[in-house]
Amino acid sequence: MNHPAPLANRVGLPPGALLDDTLQTPVQLRVVHYLADQIESPAPASLDTFARCVAETDGVSWLHIQGLPGKALLEELGSRFGIHPLVLEDIQTRDHRPKFDEYPEHLFVVLSVPRWQNGFVILEQFSLLLGERYIISIHDSMQDITETLCARLSQSTARLRTHGADYLFYALMDLVIDQAYPLLETFGTTVDELEEHLVTQPQRETLPDIQNAKRTLIRIRRQLWPTREVISHLIRGVQNDQLLDAGLRPYLNDLYDHTITVMDMLETYRDVVTGLMDIYLSSVSNRLNEIMRTLTVISTLFIPLTFITGVYGMNFGNNTGSPWAMPELRMYFGYPMILGLMLLVALGMLLFFRRRGWIFTDRQPASRGRGARCRHSIRPPSAPTS
Repeated sequence: MNHPAPLANRVGLPPGALLDDTLQTPVQLRVVHYLADQIESPAPASLDTFARCVAETDGVSWLHIQGLPGKALLEELGSRFGIHPLVLEDIQTRDHRPKFDEYPEHLFVVLSVPRWQNGFVILEQFSLLLGERYIISIHDSMQDITETLCARLSQSTARLRTHGADYLFYALMDLVIDQAYPLLETFGTTVDELEEHLVTQPQRETLPDIQNAKRTLIRIRRQLWPTREVISHLIRGVQNDQLLDAGLRPYLNDLYDHTITVMDMLETYRDVVTGLMDIYLSSVSNRLNEIMRTLTVISTLFIPLTFITGVYGMNFGNNTGSPWAMPELRMYFGYPMILGLMLLVALGMLLFFRRRGWIFTDRQPASRGRGARCRHSIRPPSAPTS
């Protein structure tokens, strides 16, 4: 995916001005023209081919542009189909927040396509133009997500074939919004693994993963949250807009429910990610307590042993005939007896600690080692990808 056109490059330019083609990528065009009983996809696809299909009296025409179109292609597209210059500017700006604009000849919608790519979460722009009996879609990626929709169109019994361009408009929006589900499921799995790793093996190296997960979630939420407003505007415009049939309202309501579901998932993951730092601090504190308890037990065990060793280390022999001397120093088995006494004292203390529940308590097995990290490392989304 290419970096978005820097907004600083537009400083001083008039509204609707297009930048040069330095950010252009190879594009692929696909033209589909269909009626209820037939469908065709002319090849090679071009704007001329699409214009001829639109000129047909019946049917729906769909132009899909895969990749980042350059200035020349956008200008030709605008001149042929009367597209407002501000729409062309929004298409080229990239990384635009989801929005809905209404013009006399067409409706314009910008959506974000979130997905995983090479371990990164990226957000691609998907632009939609709805005109009378035609659709223009532009996706700034070389990965085509519309293949499943094309497969549905190829079926003669598909509902798409019996409805107008507004239903294809809805189907494309539904396809884009549904792209969030697999990403959020993967994100949820990654967060769960990160949480488990924090509980079992808290490490300082996990902190960047938590911060990256938080930043990634904020970026996804910022780009997907306005989608609700887009769908809400479309629902309100069904009764008044000539390009949207009144029968489309139930489908738009269902699409709105999908966006609510996505937002609920984002809110849930945001709460989980927010709590990951608390889990980390608690895990570190518990681990420190375990270490301190072990050291305390070891130190406590050596207190009586050190006392016994110190007493008999004074070496007050009984060669003076004093009744207060140490007769053990001349006992034949004195040394092993003292060692046995020290061993019995240590074992007795361990048994006492065990009965009190201070040591040898049941612990959760640490099934993950240092290398057991998350399968999908959440990395900053701003890194360049291909």
